[in-house]
Amino acid sequence: MVARVVTVAFDGVEARRVDVEVQLVGQDQQTVFNIVGLPDKAVAESRERVRGAFAGIGLALPAKRIIANLAPADLPKEGSHFDLPLALALMAAMGVIAPDALDGWAAIGELGLDGQIARVGGALPAAVAADAMGLGLICPEATGPEAAWAGGARILASRSLIALVNHFKGTQVLRAPEPGPLATGGVAPDLREVKGQEGAKRALEIAAAGGHNLLFVGPPGSGKSMMAQRLPGLLPPLTSQELLETSMVWSVAGLIERGALTPDRPFRSPHHSASMAALTGGGVHSIPECEF
Repeated sequence: MVARVVTVAFDGVEARRVDVEVQLVGQDQQTVFNIVGLPDKAVAESRERVRGAFAGIGLALPAKRIIANLAPADLPKEGSHFDLPLALALMAAMGVIAPDALDGWAAIGELGLDGQIARVGGALPAAVAADAMGLGLICPEATGPEAAWAGGARILASRSLIALVNHFKGTQVLRAPEPGPLATGGVAPDLREVKGQEGAKRALEIAAAGGHNLLFVGPPGSGKSMMAQRLPGLLPPLTSQELLETSMVWSVAGLIERGALTPDRPFRSPHHSASMAALTGGGVHSIPECEF
């Protein structure tokens, strides 16, 4: 029998569907656990975290060959959030939980060796993607308030693996989390604080009103950065769609604390010596840089 659990792989801020398939094959003298489907090092190490988490809740892996396939096989899989779907699919294959109990759910989460489920980045885009697929999302308790921002998505947030097992067996009920608070980052610099610079002020107002690009050119110390810092203060708060899109970037980077989102518009102030690559971003794990 093949047990299946849906999870996601992140391509930038886009969450793409991944099916975790687990099958127990043959009868060996010792457990052999293989993960296939283009996993990176963190995903390959999931088998040891799953083994330790099972031992932490009093479960032993069967003396069989365990094959875990992450489909589609040609999509690179990165991150520790595959731990939980692997563990759930394996428990379904072992008969610990009913295989049909996981129908209609996707899952993300990192496992500790004691069976606790640790927070991972990307709960918000994962919840949005799961809802688009008609699924609910099982996630760590710490990221439940963040995932709850995804509209009408069904969210199941658990602190530990044993709590999930009890929930699916009907001996414990996990309540849906509430969305986190809507926080503000403070008062933005005000354009009224600037004396003079009437031409630059007018340019800022036109750019803010029309959504135009703006380039300040001048010698050092003439006030270019100071004026640019006051542009967010001229802009309205983020709309609901803009808030969701912006927060998904922060979510993938793991920078949302306690599910708190902010309607303040993001502002970056890179150093004048930053290279083109640094300005545009990139790398294996792209995250929003802090101001510098």
